[in-house]
Amino acid sequence: MRRRDFLRAVFGTIGGICVSGCVNPTRRRAGRGVEKPNIIFILADDMGYADLGCYGATSIKTPRIDRMAAEGMRFSSFYTQPVCGPTRTALLTGCYPMRVAEYGNIKRHHPFVHVDEILIPEVLKQAGYVSACIGKWDLNGHSSDGFPKEVTPNKQGFDYFYGRPSEGPLYRNEKLLGKAPRTELTKRYTNEALKFIQQNSSQPFFIYLAHTMPHVPLAATVDFKGKSQRGLYGDVVEEMDFNVGRILDKLKDLQIDHRTMVVFASDNGPWPHWTGADESGSAGPLRGQKCETWEGGVRVPFILRAPGLVPAGQVCDAMIGDVDMLPTFACLAGVDVPGDRIIDGKNVLPLMTGQSTVSPVLARYYYYDTHLQAVRSGNWKLILPRPKCPPWLSDKGLAGNWRGRDVEEIPEPQLYDLRHDIGETTDMAKKHPDIVERLLHLAQLARADIGDYNRIGQNARFFDSQPARPDVAKWKNK
Repeated sequence: MRRRDFLRAVFGTIGGICVSGCVNPTRRRAGRGVEKPNIIFILADDMGYADLGCYGATSIKTPRIDRMAAEGMRFSSFYTQPVCGPTRTALLTGCYPMRVAEYGNIKRHHPFVHVDEILIPEVLKQAGYVSACIGKWDLNGHSSDGFPKEVTPNKQGFDYFYGRPSEGPLYRNEKLLGKAPRTELTKRYTNEALKFIQQNSSQPFFIYLAHTMPHVPLAATVDFKGKSQRGLYGDVVEEMDFNVGRILDKLKDLQIDHRTMVVFASDNGPWPHWTGADESGSAGPLRGQKCETWEGGVRVPFILRAPGLVPAGQVCDAMIGDVDMLPTFACLAGVDVPGDRIIDGKNVLPLMTGQSTVSPVLARYYYYDTHLQAVRSGNWKLILPRPKCPPWLSDKGLAGNWRGRDVEEIPEPQLYDLRHDIGETTDMAKKHPDIVERLLHLAQLARADIGDYNRIGQNARFFDSQPARPDVAKWKNK
């Protein structure tokens, strides 16, 4: 069966109503048929919760992104995974990385996503979208040496690719271009996005623009270096803000601003401060940082702008996350999500359009590698017990530098009320044993369904012939 026929079999009939029941929000133009919204998702790398003016930054100036928030909606409870590769996997597949199939049936620190997984561009293609991936890919096990032939963006639904496997050299589609100065990456990626917009302005398009910055080593062009009040880190963020503005200006110049949704987010919390304060972002009031499942590692900026669709000047505190993008964009395009597999994400378009203030997300799970470490339901977050420096975590050798307070022992469950204690400072477990019990039950359901370090989930996906997760046997009785 050809892959296109396979996708049609998976998605079934394409209609104007999504499986979630959301009416397709596309507009009809006189004499020109249905107008489907363009989608541009801009992803920063390692930007903290408090690194933008609209999230409280004072020493970093971000006027274009702040204006984007003023003209659209800002979310204060958007969740990702604690590390970059898993977040990109969750965003593009709509699933927890622990559920997603990888080559050889092995779970890795950075996923090596199987080609039989279905990504956002493949979903949108059913509605006639053309798609581009520009920037950092990182669905190939974090390899910087090149692309294994199975996992290039072009083989997973994208019509155009310009960027890097993770680090390493630049590619255009599957052609090696060579190295590029790190100082030029933000500008070059934006230039490619502008070209793609120009070339495809007459048809619906999806652009996934995954910047390298502000991941270390930091680099800015001469136009921005030394210009911010926050050192090199501030320079890099201010250059990114300028380039977001270039995209917004292009949409207006081409008169497609009114039918384009632009999203700006970060892939995880800020880089740990062990490399120096000038190279790290800020999680503001949140506890923790990148590589941790405290809020500072997984709660990040998320800004949405779509004139005529998303109300201006709104702040939404409803819980949403990376896994929700696939079903939401599918609904926006008027197509169904894959029907042959579990999709963890929820359609959150009613939140984005102001039609609802209640999140359809009933619970969210915080994984680090294969380890389930916490669960949130409503305003309550439960931290699950774990030993000091859990030996089953793949980065344990770097824990002293990378993971800060997250290596501490947690002998008993800890409970935090995130509505009143966003910094996770006061453990409420002893005051609310009923809530602890309820969230422990949710954790058990997740372990059975998705899995844990010592358990294979009933609905985790494995497409290859090898045994599933050979690592489990080592920890089964732990």
